[in-house]
Amino acid sequence: MKLSAPFCLASIATLCVLASSPGESRTAFAASAPDLTSSVQVPKLRFVLSPSGSTARYRVRERLVGHDLPNDAIGETKSITGAISFDSNGKVIPQSSKFVVDAATFVSDKNRRDGFVRGRLLDADQYPSIVLVPTDVRGIALPLPTAGSHPIEVTGNLTVAGVTRPTTWKGSAQFQGDRVTVSAGTAFTFDDIQMEQPRVPVLLSVADTIRLEIDLSLLRQ
Repeated sequence: MKLSAPFCLASIATLCVLASSPGESRTAFAASAPDLTSSVQVPKLRFVLSPSGSTARYRVRERLVGHDLPNDAIGETKSITGAISFDSNGKVIPQSSKFVVDAATFVSDKNRRDGFVRGRLLDADQYPSIVLVPTDVRGIALPLPTAGSHPIEVTGNLTVAGVTRPTTWKGSAQFQGDRVTVSAGTAFTFDDIQMEQPRVPVLLSVADTIRLEIDLSLLRQ
């Protein structure tokens, strides 16, 4: 995992997309999660989220009753915390890398959708956080650039409503001195995260694919 060359529904999930939530976490993949019990490494390079400028977003294609054409249900939140650390070889340190999204704070253009997403879909009372633990970043190398935009690919374990699965996020990183702005997205199905596809009267249809997007404003610590 070397830093090398490199969430809606009418009603959804996700931001895939982040701190452990109450309740027993289920795992949606067979591969072993990173061993977090090993000795903690001292980060060579660490980036933390700045106080503002970061957003998590879900997109799900839906068609509402009374509408001739489908549209994207989009929900956003700016309630994100987290950081990412790298060792001296440019490898991500999962033990000290995590981004956490407040699952109860997604807002779209419809209050009914927001209530459904928080209560029925994400079960935010029981699982208040969506957690992303990065495990690898590809497309850039040490020493990091100080300017310009570079395509990147981030892999990490995403936990939504107690279900954890590996995800791959593709996007870009914009470098400006000690600040890095990352925009990336991933996609998966409701079944991938063991979630039932929404069936409500106001919906004619909901696509099975959930897209999660993140815009992260990171500062070198």
